[in-house]
Amino acid sequence: MELGIIREYLPKGTNGKFYSGSEFVCCSIELPWKNNEAEVSCIPEGRYELVKRFNKKFQWHLILLDVKGRKDILVHPANNAMKELKGCIAPVLKITGPGLGSDSRKACKKIYAKVFAVLDKKEKVYLTIKSKRDEYFEKSGSSNA
Repeated sequence: MELGIIREYLPKGTNGKFYSGSEFVCCSIELPWKNNEAEVSCIPEGRYELVKRFNKKFQWHLILLDVKGRKDILVHPANNAMKELKGCIAPVLKITGPGLGSDSRKACKKIYAKVFAVLDKKEKVYLTIKSKRDEYFEKSGSSNA
């Protein structure tokens, strides 16, 4: 399974849209780009494998593997990137400002339902992060979005 995030970089946060192929799933918020600096920057654009993980704080969630120069980059609920994220990605139903969104828990449920169903079948899931929509859709093989 291939997921994608198409990003928009802003000084106070990074906003995006999650896609599954050409299907829009929800929005995303992240920290602003600060040269991949740990805990204050969003991660670099690229393609990352997603795996399922459990911890007490977030219960079942997703973690991105092999993020260069970083560790513990998660997909988890948050509505304010600057206050609640340390480099992770938060799905949200609606963008309300730079790095701000609403209904993150509901958005996470949408993403998790799609991804966990595939992972539970022992299939791999990848997330491609780009700033240009066309580059993602060329890679995913869909252009009808």
